[in-house]
Amino acid sequence: MDERTFYTESPTTKPVTLNCPFCHTSDSYEVRWVVRKKKERIPQGADERDRARFQKAQSYMVLVDDKVACKNLRCRKRFDISGIKTMAFI
Repeated sequence: MDERTFYTESPTTKPVTLNCPFCHTSDSYEVRWVVRKKKERIPQGADERDRARFQKAQSYMVLVDDKVACKNLRCRKRFDISGIKTMAFI
């Protein structure tokens, strides 16, 4: 059984304060995440291995964006998001 059947997925955005490495301005950016919440019950058709994996499964978030554009009108350069974990447990 595929691990994705254990979760329900939903997109969300969270504000993050980042510094542009080019113009050195700090601003708040909306970063996209995918929230994977563990289902209440195990899907039908699961065997013993799937039940064990379902017991260990946890809800978590995965970062979707890897770059953002600077909000400074004079800069507007795209830079990598650094200093943020790409996966976070809920």
